[in-house]
Amino acid sequence: MSASITWLGHNAWTIDSGGSTILVDPFLSDSPTAPVKASDVKAEFILLSHGHFDHLGDTIAIAKRTGATVITNFEIGEWLNGEGVASEKIVGMNPGGGVKQPFGHVKATIAHHSSSLPDGRYGGSPLGFVLTLDDKRIYFACDTALFSDMKLIAAGGLELAVLPIGDLYTMGPVDSIEAVKILKPWRVAPCHYGTWPPIAQDAYAWAEKVRSHTEAEPIVLEPGGKIEL
Repeated sequence: MSASITWLGHNAWTIDSGGSTILVDPFLSDSPTAPVKASDVKAEFILLSHGHFDHLGDTIAIAKRTGATVITNFEIGEWLNGEGVASEKIVGMNPGGGVKQPFGHVKATIAHHSSSLPDGRYGGSPLGFVLTLDDKRIYFACDTALFSDMKLIAAGGLELAVLPIGDLYTMGPVDSIEAVKILKPWRVAPCHYGTWPPIAQDAYAWAEKVRSHTEAEPIVLEPGGKIEL
């Protein structure tokens, strides 16, 4: 089964696979780099890593408009229900848990970060995601620091790893190279950089370091760019 993955800027992605469209962290309408607005996208599923505004983004509006199922942590799921997202359209998880969906399997991984909601409430444990689409495993690290247990995520092999490189709020270029060494993906794409000046990075210089220090193939996209799996 083929899959197409499109970068929508920051940590927002859309995945088209097996007849389903999955959004990851749909920060769109207020994003300075997203090539589309929330009203432009379709979705059957939304993966939401944590509660910060630049990841929660347009989740509520998109979920209500499309009827998409939101897969997130338990606490955010409860909060979304209070904001009008139907309970049957919420899958609340915790790190280490997995769930089958029509498009494949989702496993929630740990992410070393923080999480709070727009009203200041505790946003539960931040998550990364490993998606298994047919025989392809894709890792979205989402907002995280480098951590040694990435070696456990690598154990099943990875077609693609999506890693933040912006620094300041997440790991930066140097630590992301170490993450690539641990994860050993076939291909790796950067995200969570360039949205605002404090997280500006030279992604092409990063890609050269990936090539020289790892065996992975780096893929640098402009917002709207696609990866075919």
